[in-house]
Amino acid sequence: MAQAVVANQAGLPLKLDPRRRRKEAFMKNFLRSAAVFTFLVSVAIVATILFDGLDFFFEVDKSKLLDIGWFPRRGLFDIPTLLIGTFLVSAIAMLVAVPLGLGAAIYLSEYANPKLRRSIKPILEILAGIPSVVLGYFAISWINPQLVQNFFDEAGVFNLTAAGLAVGVLLIPLMASVSEDAMRAVPMSLREASYGLGARRVTTSLRVVFPAAISGIVAAFILALSRAIGETMIVAIAAGATGGGLRSWDPLQPGQTMTAAMAALGAGSDQVAGDNLAFNSLYFVGLLLFFLTLALNVVGERFVRKVREIY
Repeated sequence: MAQAVVANQAGLPLKLDPRRRRKEAFMKNFLRSAAVFTFLVSVAIVATILFDGLDFFFEVDKSKLLDIGWFPRRGLFDIPTLLIGTFLVSAIAMLVAVPLGLGAAIYLSEYANPKLRRSIKPILEILAGIPSVVLGYFAISWINPQLVQNFFDEAGVFNLTAAGLAVGVLLIPLMASVSEDAMRAVPMSLREASYGLGARRVTTSLRVVFPAAISGIVAAFILALSRAIGETMIVAIAAGATGGGLRSWDPLQPGQTMTAAMAALGAGSDQVAGDNLAFNSLYFVGLLLFFLTLALNVVGERFVRKVREIY
């Protein structure tokens, strides 16, 4: 088989040009090094969290892991306190983000005209870029006094409800943007078939487009939930309990999530003062958080593969 020869501007075969060979070799080695470096950094992070977290688990008195609350500087490492706080904040955030985000996505995908869509979509993207620390102070300056305390007199200045609502506001653009992209990817022929059968727009949106885009919508849900679990600054500012917290299911009381507890414990010093195992507890909480988000993403990926439809 004859081999095609392509000439460069100098009239020489490209395969014989030593400069091209050097450039190609350099880029290949650079990209390979970047990939290997990224992999090694990831392995180093996971290994550090894993080994130090297991060291803490083997050294700590197991009764301290199921105590009255999370007070690591006093040697009380109640893990359920952090899990409950993480669950409450994430649940409240998703109750805000899912209906509002999906509503915005359905409107942009099925109702808004192209000009309006081109105007609103960038605004959503900008809203997604608001620093979480800003929303944390927004939670204690407006969300809590104007919303939470108006409906619940027993709510204090800092509570998990205000933090959850602020996290929900943070997640709305993410939920709306990814879901809208999934709905826009649904073939127009499905909509036309539905309209041809006499279905209304709302029926087409909810019974045709929404089920067809369910894999992308579930992916958006998983991304938003992972973001809620991993949010730190909003909870650290708005939820209170920076020094620790008692185990409680009351969302109107101060509390801590896993990430906020790590930030509060590790702030200000390389080695945390207090109990000898307080610093190592950071790695253990980080290890639990890693496995929690990993399991969430694995389950979400399997569900998406199961329900995904190719048109």
